[in-house]
Amino acid sequence: MDSEAGFTISEEGEGHGTLALSGPWLVSSIGALERDLHDIEGPLARIDLSDVSEIDTVGAWVACDLAERLDAEVVGASDRATRLMEAVCDLGGGLKLAAPREAVWKRITANTGEKVYSARAGIYGVVGFLGAILSASGTLIRHPSRFRGKALVRQMELVGVAALPIVGLMSFLIGIVIAQQGAVQLSQFGAETLTVNLVGRITLRELGVLMTAIMVAGRSGSAFAAQIGTMKLTEEVDAMRTIGIAPIEALVIPRILAATLMMPLLGFYASVMAIVGGATISNFALGIPFLNFLERIQDVVPIYDLWVGLIKAPVFGLIVGLAGCYHGMQVKGDSEQVGLRTTLAVVSAIFAVIVIDAFFAVFFTKLGWA
Repeated sequence: MDSEAGFTISEEGEGHGTLALSGPWLVSSIGALERDLHDIEGPLARIDLSDVSEIDTVGAWVACDLAERLDAEVVGASDRATRLMEAVCDLGGGLKLAAPREAVWKRITANTGEKVYSARAGIYGVVGFLGAILSASGTLIRHPSRFRGKALVRQMELVGVAALPIVGLMSFLIGIVIAQQGAVQLSQFGAETLTVNLVGRITLRELGVLMTAIMVAGRSGSAFAAQIGTMKLTEEVDAMRTIGIAPIEALVIPRILAATLMMPLLGFYASVMAIVGGATISNFALGIPFLNFLERIQDVVPIYDLWVGLIKAPVFGLIVGLAGCYHGMQVKGDSEQVGLRTTLAVVSAIFAVIVIDAFFAVFFTKLGWA
């Protein structure tokens, strides 16, 4: 009895050859034949299993695969080989490898229903988180000694002072772009001097605080989510509860207050830097002296544009702080959740800021601050 699997091919004309398998066709013996079997080209008339001494499910599957690929008929199979081949492959109609799928309209309906149902849990989580913040705020109002002033100062430093270089550089470059592109368009109408109006109003009213909010969301909002989420994974938050420290009071409220308090300052600073950037490029490209540009700003920009930006800024900071802390507190399971929740914190904060900014635009227009 052969101790190794083998095969021979007898040529009887094109499409009439026979592939004869021999020896033990077992998982332990047919591995060496894999490359040779793959090189066999069909079609063949028959695959003869008469000389196969032993066969298992792997050997039966290989025989079925050869029969399908070479368009050949299996002959000479023993009772055991026949049973195994019937079990592992469908010689009549081919083996279906793809799982059955529902109709498209059923899949869409089911997925929509699942997302709506999961949104309910998200709404419950947000409402519960806001309730916990209000409850902790009430406790701090009744017991001011529990408020962590050092934590607030530290977060204000991280959110505000440490962000000054990047916010200033970004705003300066945005001011340059607005002034340069605005001058190109206005020059078609001979109104290059209105570049001062464009830069002053759009930065103080909209872009200064909006771009700052986006920067704070990407920089501080993501940090809030990552820091709190990591503390959740390492069970530091649970340890704080065990020793009697409320995580909302110690971790969440200082961060939210820091983002809310520092956003007006950062927004005003960003607007000033954007105006300086516009004045700089105007001095070189438009021939408007730097100091004249700044003096003209005072004449053409109404004071309510400044108030519009300053009113929106703390609201944007509150949204960024809430989004970052909420998603940080929702981390559970494994480290992958930290990255997922950090991404969600930034995306949800930016989306909410833009939506609220649109509402503010309509609101201030109704007030006559257009």
